[in-house]
Order: sequence, then structure tokens, then C-alpha cells
Amino acid sequence: MKKYLLGLGLIFGLISTTSAQQFSYGLKGGVNYTMGGEIRGERSGVNSNGEPNHWNGTAEGSSQIGFHGGAFLQVNFGKFFLRPEVVYTSIALKFDFPKYPTQYHTPKKASLYEVQKFDIPFMIGYNVWGPVDIYAGPVYSNILSSTLEGEEVLDEVVAQNTPINLQGGVKAEFGRFGLDLRYEHSLSTPETQNLDLANGEYGVNRAYFEDSRINQVILSVIFKIGGPGLNEGRRRKACY
Repeated sequence: MKKYLLGLGLIFGLISTTSAQQFSYGLKGGVNYTMGGEIRGERSGVNSNGEPNHWNGTAEGSSQIGFHGGAFLQVNFGKFFLRPEVVYTSIALKFDFPKYPTQYHTPKKASLYEVQKFDIPFMIGYNVWGPVDIYAGPVYSNILSSTLEGEEVLDEVVAQNTPINLQGGVKAEFGRFGLDLRYEHSLSTPETQNLDLANGEYGVNRAYFEDSRINQVILSVIFKIGGPGLNEGRRRKACY
């Protein structure tokens, strides 16, 4: 939370030192569509009831919808611009593990992998035409929590081993409102982590988190609080 407030303070501090004709600022929020993740089971060993593990396959992460919200500042230099942001993000993946043979167990539920993080994207963009901009840049991601449902040993899953990811996308703004669509690619490398899952609940005991990285497609609604041109319609109406 302190880092989130510090990021907000940085943005609004920049606002106070920038010419009113060069920048816009406001709020953003929306949904995140996640991709990635891989867990591999281990056949060897027994569970807490003395029964052998029956699964050594691989479960791929199933995409889930998350959400985000934050603030932005955009500083324009002709058709180019810089756009720092501060964003809170909540994302998840679901892992569907295969069932044990029915003579041993009843059907099992899926395990949810959840990540909460604080992001500071720094985008460099270009105005392509009218309201349409393209942009790309690095994003600093600070993981607040990362948990795998049913994991009995790890308090936190290592969601990334580098804090820097990459984002790129396109946005269109019309007056105070706009839409922003971007893709975030993780720059972390796969890191194997030992798992000890609640066997009686998920149908898997010992396993390995082979890849905990999450990539995502991010869709945001933009609301501008300040910037040039926002009150032009109101001014023209007052002239009549």
C-alpha cells in the first residue's frame, strides 16, 4: 500500500510541475484475461493415508478473468507521449487435475492460483491518427501475494523472478473517456517449485510448479480528470 501511495504521489507531483497544455491525467480500471502456468504431478511416493500417488501428468493453467484499477499521467510532446501509471492488479489461473480412479476417490475440484500485485507501467507512445494511439514499454511489478489453493507447504508461490515485464497496446480516447487494450508479457524465466497439495481434496499430492508465470490481455476504461480540450464543448455552448 505504501508503494501504491508513493506511485500516486509521483504522478500527481509530476502534474504540478508540467504545463497544463502538455499533459492529461485521470483514472483507469477494467478486466484482465490471463494465460500461462504449468503443474506436473509426481507418481512416486504416498499420500497421508498411505495410498500411492496415481498421477504424473501435466496440468495447464486455465484462463480466468481478473481486474485492475489505478491512475495515469500522460505527457505529450507533439505526436509522441510518455505515460506513467500506477495500477493495482488481481489475476488468477485455474488448474484442473485429473481424478483418481473412482474406486479410491470421488471427483475432485480445481485449484485456483491467485496473484495480487502493484504495477508501475511506463509507456512510450505515438499518436497514429486522431484519437488512436499506440504504445509500449516496461512495467515494474511488485507481487503482494501469490497463492495456490490447496498447497500445504508454500506460503507464497514465486510468481516471477524478475520485477520487470513488458506491455504494449493501443488506445482510443474521446473527450473524457477512452478504451485501452494491451498485452503484458512476463520476462521471468520458468522456476520449478515443489508442491504438496491436499491429496484428499484435489486428487494430487506431490507435484511441481514447472511454470508459474502469467501473461495477460488487459482491457481498461479510461476517465480523464484533467487535460487540454476537455471543456471545449461547454465553452462553445456558452457562446450562444
